[in-house]
Amino acid sequence: MNATVATALQAARRLAASGDDEAAKQCYLDVLRRDPDNAVALVEIAVLAETSGHRSAARSAYRRAIRSDPANAAAQAGLGTLALRDDDLAAARQHYQAALAADPGFAPAQQGLARVLTALGDPSAEAHWQAGFTGHAVVPQRYRGEGEGIPLLLLVAARGGNIPTRYWIDGTVFAVTAVFADYHDPADPLPCHALTVNAIGDADLCATALAKAERLVADDRAPLINHPGRVRLTGRLDNARRLDGVPGVVTPRVVPLTRSTDPAEIGLPFPVLLRAPGFHTGQHFLRVGTQEALAAAAAAMPGDDLLAIEYLDARGADGLARKYRVMFIDGTAYPLHLAISRDWKVHYFTAGMAGRAALREEERRFLEDMPGVLGGRAMEALAGIQATLGLAYAGVDFGLAADGSLLLFEANATMVINPPDPDAVWDYRRPAVDAAVGAARTMLTRYASMGAMARAACRC
Repeated sequence: MNATVATALQAARRLAASGDDEAAKQCYLDVLRRDPDNAVALVEIAVLAETSGHRSAARSAYRRAIRSDPANAAAQAGLGTLALRDDDLAAARQHYQAALAADPGFAPAQQGLARVLTALGDPSAEAHWQAGFTGHAVVPQRYRGEGEGIPLLLLVAARGGNIPTRYWIDGTVFAVTAVFADYHDPADPLPCHALTVNAIGDADLCATALAKAERLVADDRAPLINHPGRVRLTGRLDNARRLDGVPGVVTPRVVPLTRSTDPAEIGLPFPVLLRAPGFHTGQHFLRVGTQEALAAAAAAMPGDDLLAIEYLDARGADGLARKYRVMFIDGTAYPLHLAISRDWKVHYFTAGMAGRAALREEERRFLEDMPGVLGGRAMEALAGIQATLGLAYAGVDFGLAADGSLLLFEANATMVINPPDPDAVWDYRRPAVDAAVGAARTMLTRYASMGAMARAACRC
């Protein structure tokens, strides 16, 4: 690499580090005009493109890097990650294995292959989890601000079940260091930080990570959002038990079972909901109509430990099922969305709201006047759920019974705040989403202020 190209590459890196992505992109393109086969620049511009959501451009740059340098582990792993996000497990596996053939110790490829093999049910995944994360549990994230960012410790689980935080942890304000709690060596000190956000949210999937996170924060002086011990109590079975006594809340009965459980022993009326713990967005979640069908449905589920859940009918007089989502952020409840569907399994992205103005109007009324739409009994129930959870960031999905009671679907910290699509049809949703995101950002600022003394005490 000649001196001119090296200088341009360093300039691109400085601009990318400062958050000036467009200027960085132009610098990388300048490098590639001078040296079209520069695999280092191709990989780095691919990372920049992927971060900004330009996945097709990222894929093209990674492929060019591989043509230039077939043994480039970073490019192969980058293609593997893009394939994994597209649920193309075969292609992801191929690229991760190619990366490891080039560099057996390349941690991102070990991590990615672990995820692929786990999804495929391959028992060799465990070795890759260990190789990918042991010694690689502390990962500084890209800081895009000017000057010194506020150091934020983000506790996450390597195997998933984490709270999506990208819309409310601002990378131009906070210098984030992610710590994979399930693989962090307790003998190693935690990085300097002014506050801690526990993003491990799925109690059913992340029991080990939450237990280790609880030990990590036991003696920590920094303010903590979402104590792992409180998150640990938000599994579906625990919630069904402890929220049952909250006034106005109807909780489903939940029965743990295995594939060999006799369907006659579950003691729930049919139809019953069958779920593999740790999965979301409707994955591995079935409504089983008869006792005779339960064994076959259980056999089709991943893993041996399953949950049978009492079906709570959330259909209105029009026959449509409704699922409300409310966020609990720093002590306040924020309406986020209302999904209305003909299907019992209601998810916003499949509900077909875009094509039905009457349903969007119903959602608008909920977002603008939550107490008026839900009524006093459900509002009292929401307050009781929030107090019981005791989390600074959480949410609840629910329906409404005919008497105004809240039909609990789930209540935990894994709830995501997704901005609506840019189409003008969703303009009525933006104020509610902005309010929730703004509340989460304000909460971070408040906690960071509380952590100023802890930050000053850091010796770093």
